[in-house]
Amino acid sequence: MKKVLAVIGTRPEAIKMAPVIKILRERQRTFEIRVCVTGQHRELLDQVIQYLPILVDYDLDIMRKGQNLSQLTAIILNSFHRVLEDFEPQIILIQGDTTTALVGALTGYYNRIKVGHVEAGLRTLHKYAPFPEEINRRLIGVLADYHFAPTERAKQSLLCEGIDEKTVLVTGNTVIDALFLTIEKIRHSPPPIGEIESVITSDRKIVLITGHRRENFGEGFRNICEAIQLLARKFPGIAFIYPVHLNPNVQKPVFEFLGNLDNVHLIPPLVYPAFVRLMNLAYIIITDSGGIQEEAPSLGKPVLVMRNVTERPEAIEAGTTRLVGVDKESIVNEVSRLLVDPGIRNAMSHRGNPYGDGTAAVKIADYLENVLD
Repeated sequence: MKKVLAVIGTRPEAIKMAPVIKILRERQRTFEIRVCVTGQHRELLDQVIQYLPILVDYDLDIMRKGQNLSQLTAIILNSFHRVLEDFEPQIILIQGDTTTALVGALTGYYNRIKVGHVEAGLRTLHKYAPFPEEINRRLIGVLADYHFAPTERAKQSLLCEGIDEKTVLVTGNTVIDALFLTIEKIRHSPPPIGEIESVITSDRKIVLITGHRRENFGEGFRNICEAIQLLARKFPGIAFIYPVHLNPNVQKPVFEFLGNLDNVHLIPPLVYPAFVRLMNLAYIIITDSGGIQEEAPSLGKPVLVMRNVTERPEAIEAGTTRLVGVDKESIVNEVSRLLVDPGIRNAMSHRGNPYGDGTAAVKIADYLENVLD
């Protein structure tokens, strides 16, 4: 029996790791898998775990009010010890570029346990953009034993850093697996979206907004909010819907600038199936999220990325996304172009998705069957 410990800290990790966990559980004659949750994003993570559902074996519950990155790193590292003593895994599976993922890789290294990195090889080559994710994933690249790259470009980034090609597998991104599974579920039973149900079932076009990146806190977020404010006033017939992240650095400027506009709907973070439904209904999406850049092309939705650099250039090259930065004028101009010119919007909508076909989890499971003793 091959013993696998899957480590999850945040909502995106749970979404992207769920298809891998599912396929490993189905192969119960080959794998014994347990799931460890750190709780790095408590409320948002719990939503996803309940929906997917993911059976949690260990919950470290590490979040404390006002905790900084150093404290977060230390408490996760200290908390992993009892999990390893209880389970003694052959491999630790981590996903992405969070503090949880970094500490999971470091814990594996310290204990001479193999580490598999799902979504390996993403790079901006800018030390502080995104912060701290860019350095997290570079460090994980050094610590991991097996690298599951979502694209050929990601694989080449790893090879340029001296990673052995035999340890790198191009799989596509597991978020596409999760998206396809969710679309199938909501097709039969669309989840309601509370207070905005009447808005999303009307004929109004929807601009979906998300924003939460740490490097945008402060001036960047104020620029984003001012740009949305200008757009809402410029296009009163458009519904701007913003599920607002729980971080106070996001909540304060969002409600200050956007709280009193009739066509801006500020709602709590949505459970994953409801958010997928909202993405599917959107006319365009503006975001600083990484995962949405991967999901939206499969739904035919143009994405404007409110970041100065992205570790996902494949979507930009494919023409499905466009970088607009956090400059107020740039955001207003690019959103306006898509809203007034259907030709530009449709051209972005009908490009292929470079992030896979929904079979990433199967490829990872097949690989692990062959490399683990």
